[in-house]
Amino acid sequence: MTDGSGERPLSVCITFDYDALSLWAGMLGSTNPTQISRGEFAAVAMPRILTYLRSHRIPATFATPGHTLLAYPDIAKAIAADGHEFAHHGWVHELVSLTDEAGEREVFERGFEAFEKVLGIRPTGYRAPGFDFSPRTVSLLQEFGFSYDSSFMGDDFNAYYLREGDQASPTQPYRFGGPVDLVELPASWALTDVPCFEFVWGALPGLRPPSAVEEIWRGDFDFAVERNPGGIYILTLHPQTIGRGHRWLMFERLVEHFANSDNVVFETLGAYAARWRSENPHDKWCATPSVHAPATS
Repeated sequence: MTDGSGERPLSVCITFDYDALSLWAGMLGSTNPTQISRGEFAAVAMPRILTYLRSHRIPATFATPGHTLLAYPDIAKAIAADGHEFAHHGWVHELVSLTDEAGEREVFERGFEAFEKVLGIRPTGYRAPGFDFSPRTVSLLQEFGFSYDSSFMGDDFNAYYLREGDQASPTQPYRFGGPVDLVELPASWALTDVPCFEFVWGALPGLRPPSAVEEIWRGDFDFAVERNPGGIYILTLHPQTIGRGHRWLMFERLVEHFANSDNVVFETLGAYAARWRSENPHDKWCATPSVHAPATS
């Protein structure tokens, strides 16, 4: 809610990476039926998630792999029927940094094909599976007509334009590329649920108590709403993870806290990106040196 002060509210964006089976079959390369069944729980959790969002009139963004759209088309249609936004999230939650250019192009194209087949749409927002980019990805996002991304972590509560052509070397000074017309809505591992909760043998200990995670997520929100009005606070959630009962109760408490705070609005990533772009034209933004657009010598 807003406090009527006229100050631009903090935007809270609830986002769901609706990976379902693809997380286990794709990025983790599993053929273990019991492990893959963990992704199946996402389809169990989705009705309770949609019911809650509907009852509280909260628009959300669902970053969805093509593999999930084809596995559960009726759930995808239910998400669309409730007016939520979709973002491209790969084909089968693959890490594009591990493939070549042809493979990365195929990932984008198969994802688009699934969106067209199931929903008849072409999303203009992107979130990389595993927050993973290759050196080619920014260029491909422009080529495929995306307007925003939500994978980078160069800021916490402020949008910015992505750069292309950065060069990192252990022996040479860092070389900054130039900002391109692609809005970045920054993500954070600290504001996502999988590292906190999911147990993966030999990789993630997970299984933290929701109270500990609630403290982190609430703390970042309290900072943002007090000190970063007009900014964006993004939670990156996964139905198969946050949808478990004890975690979902924590999420409901957090949303109540958000809603009871002064000067807050819930909206989708796409809505925020469009408004931010209109208020920060690319050419004008690039002309003002900042940490995201350093002046060149």
